[in-house]
Amino acid sequence: MFLRFREKTISAWGHTYVPTLLHPTADILTTHQESWDTLADEALDLLTPLRTPSPTGSPSPKKDLYTTLQEHHDTHPTLSTLWEQVNTVPEWVDWDQISRGQDVFYRYSGAMLIGLCYMSLLGGMSASRVAEVLYRTGGFSTGVARRRMLETTQHILQCTKSLESIKPGGAGHISSIKVRLLHAAVRKRILDIEKRNPGYYSVKEFGVPVNDLDSIGTILSFSVNLVWGALPRQGLFLSCRE
Repeated sequence: MFLRFREKTISAWGHTYVPTLLHPTADILTTHQESWDTLADEALDLLTPLRTPSPTGSPSPKKDLYTTLQEHHDTHPTLSTLWEQVNTVPEWVDWDQISRGQDVFYRYSGAMLIGLCYMSLLGGMSASRVAEVLYRTGGFSTGVARRRMLETTQHILQCTKSLESIKPGGAGHISSIKVRLLHAAVRKRILDIEKRNPGYYSVKEFGVPVNDLDSIGTILSFSVNLVWGALPRQGLFLSCRE
């Protein structure tokens, strides 16, 4: 099948397509740099004072944010809203389809993990806005980068292990909520430092830390980029059903 080249035909990463109304323009995408997860931010402000020393005597002196949310979600409307949101499964979710997707992931697990590591995770570190946030949080140091790779791999395996793992209360589901709260904490830390030391981080240039555009890019790098980018470069081409 041949695609006739037109004025607006775009070729990128070995794929050629004609933009449609479903393809957002650069101007539209830019607006997402100014929007972010405000609900998580509001919840973080409420959760931080509630964190108490862990009774298990673990190295972490305080309970993690997820556990704090779980224990105190009924104490404030904002926390209740967040808790209900993350534990409500949308009607459009197709568990059978997700199960098939998990099967496909493990069918090509070796290539999937290599692609996620080198093209999604490490590749994402080269994106200017993401790189700026990582730099401001020490994400490029040897120890932190290694831990981030291992933690991200663990998160992926938890989310793909089984349907029970990704459903509310499962390990993958809980891990995803922890990531959401972590992003809120990173955003708050950077913006608080910027308030005290103007010039530390340019919101005008990079957008709000961990903004919606960054989140969209991350989701694409762990899905579309994997299927049509990383796997073909390893000689793997998924079937239409896959």
